[in-house]
Amino acid sequence: MSDAASGWHGRSVLVTGHTGFKGGWLALWLNQLGARVHGFSLEPPTQPNLFEVARIGSLLASDVRADLADLSALKSAFASARPEIVFHLAAQPLVRDSYRDPRGTFATNVMGMAHVLEAARESEAVRALVLITTDKVYENREDSAHAYRETDRLGGHDPYSASKAAAEIVAASYRTSFFSEQGKGKALVATARAGNVIGGADWAAERLIPDCLRAFERGEPVVLRYPNALRPWQHVLEPLSGYLRLAERLVAKDGRRFATAWNFGPETAEDAPVGLVAQIIARLWGDDARVEHMPSTDNPHEAGFLRLDSSKARHELSWRPHWSLQQSLEKTVAWHRAWMKHADMMGFSLGQIREYEMARPS
Repeated sequence: MSDAASGWHGRSVLVTGHTGFKGGWLALWLNQLGARVHGFSLEPPTQPNLFEVARIGSLLASDVRADLADLSALKSAFASARPEIVFHLAAQPLVRDSYRDPRGTFATNVMGMAHVLEAARESEAVRALVLITTDKVYENREDSAHAYRETDRLGGHDPYSASKAAAEIVAASYRTSFFSEQGKGKALVATARAGNVIGGADWAAERLIPDCLRAFERGEPVVLRYPNALRPWQHVLEPLSGYLRLAERLVAKDGRRFATAWNFGPETAEDAPVGLVAQIIARLWGDDARVEHMPSTDNPHEAGFLRLDSSKARHELSWRPHWSLQQSLEKTVAWHRAWMKHADMMGFSLGQIREYEMARPS
């Protein structure tokens, strides 16, 4: 991605959800590429968090703290920042939280998407929107042999998955109604569906890697709910590199053909069950880290099998993952160990971004 830095230099870019895990890493990377980064988000969702630990606020051109439900605040942020490119990552991102607060999940993920698109529709500056959803937007067949393609049917058993599938429909509606050649819209709209992301600075509750690291720090075993669940694990920088590549294509002369939905997932060989990933993390951590299972019939439904087919991104965007699952887990543990030693985490994080940029898939 470093060879594209000149294309980002001086561009005004708005990132919603910049105080979150993925949004924080994206803000760091965009700043390193030379963009003027504006943020719109709630306060950081966890303590600690990447935004504060890596001092991301010091790098921003503007930092608006507001809810996606506040359309007037969102329109004001667009008017002030005049972003050429928008990355929409702000969301309620957790399956189990969606069972506790389904209405709030739908309000944030569905109406939040509509509000971002509405603000963009009134902006004369926006040329491209990359709207982030999830691999869970697909109607899940629970088929371990099937990798979901962008043309597969949307669905969603749990409120989180359903809200993200609905957000995809909202984005498609705005694309055809207001941002198509017929709609005379200036901006181009694409959605991005990524698998389970891992990496340093994820402190979210009820997520595998953070749960492992918290338990190991305390000298306790990590207890798994669904050890056999298969997921498309990837380091956070993998999909972010795809989002950046997609945005670059959208603002190119032939950008309209890229205004569609895209999968960004690992190589199929890198998909792995939860139990195996936890065991690898435990070995990397050392110090007698242990993994235990907790069979239970009380846990809410979660998908057993999820695979993404990212061949479209590979062929049309020339995008491929750089790091294997083993490398991704090593980078994650290294980041966390550095944080525990009170290292300069802005510098350490930027260093991992540079390592990623220099890596080349074999």
